[in-house]
Amino acid sequence: MMADDEPWRPDARGLADTVTHPGSRWWPVVAAVPRHVFVPAWWVWGDDGWFLRYGPTGAYQNRSLVTRVGKAHADFAGKADRPTGDPTSSSTEPGLLLTMYRHAQLATGLDILDVGTGSGYGAALLATRYGDERVTTVDVDPYLVEAAAGRLADVGLTPEVGIVDATGPLPGSFDRIVATVSVRSIPPSWLDALRPGGRLVTTISGTWMILTVAKQANGEIRGQVARDWAGFMPTRHGDNYPPAGVDVDDLLKREGEQVSAGCYPVLDIADAWELSTMLAIAAGVDIEHRYIPPGPDGTHTALLAHPDGSWARATAIGTAQPQVHQGGPRRLWDVLDQVRDDWLRMGMAPWIGANALVRPDGAVVLARGSWRATIPAAPRQART
Repeated sequence: MMADDEPWRPDARGLADTVTHPGSRWWPVVAAVPRHVFVPAWWVWGDDGWFLRYGPTGAYQNRSLVTRVGKAHADFAGKADRPTGDPTSSSTEPGLLLTMYRHAQLATGLDILDVGTGSGYGAALLATRYGDERVTTVDVDPYLVEAAAGRLADVGLTPEVGIVDATGPLPGSFDRIVATVSVRSIPPSWLDALRPGGRLVTTISGTWMILTVAKQANGEIRGQVARDWAGFMPTRHGDNYPPAGVDVDDLLKREGEQVSAGCYPVLDIADAWELSTMLAIAAGVDIEHRYIPPGPDGTHTALLAHPDGSWARATAIGTAQPQVHQGGPRRLWDVLDQVRDDWLRMGMAPWIGANALVRPDGAVVLARGSWRATIPAAPRQART
């Protein structure tokens, strides 16, 4: 049990003020959970790459704190360490956790599965409010699970914690499944583990889409895409993600099988959330993006690549019409131009607020007005 006068408590109360309000039932929960216990150290991106930060006060920022880059966990790092690679684990932004919990419509007496233990902070919030016996949290990473279980115990919490590849069988059945990792489509095991009337909230890899669905009395899984957005790291099956499919140096010099003028200015597509989600839905959630910002002459470049071998490179000065090189079985920049046409014609991103049906294989069928789209089931050999 922690004393009320411990020095971290003003910081926790300040975080609670930031992410919620005194009238919320979440306010005393956020104010009571010592985030610095779960995130004693984290990585920050700077001019010289990733560098280490630590200290109790910094842990109470309302931001995601990257705890693992590639295979390098901040718990084992020194000040001089400069890991390379992409983030592979983090402590999710507290305000975003509460957003996901709100969409899940959590309530006392429900059994909750927290997919993506990470630092364990989210599990601590859930167990503090709903009770240890109602919360199960799982992660594929043995060290993360071990560390989180120890830190939960240090603050007097004992939810069920397990090493589980969440795209495979799950440890039981649940009234609510909340994922703070993203998936290519919904794992069928999640549908099996969701009880009748249960609710599932997750995000789709490569998009900013929060999918909120429930199991109907007839067994169908139906719901909506939230009028909100979030992005999480994709699930992984081992220590790290597979190597990136974008070879920037190669794509910058490759001659296109088709060379043409693009319809719209070059932009950082990954940072245009509505548009990048529309592109992912239209061309596949496995698309990878790279953006090279303007140089001294104002030239900037966007690169697209897909595992099927399709690729595109668009280069322009400022907002001028770009020159586009494309190759492979599909013309990805043409698909992008088409979804930009659709976006402008409809005056909105149709996926926001779309109705959703999850098929038994995990494919997601979306519909809004006359607009239709399907996110196909992930191949079994690469479930995420």
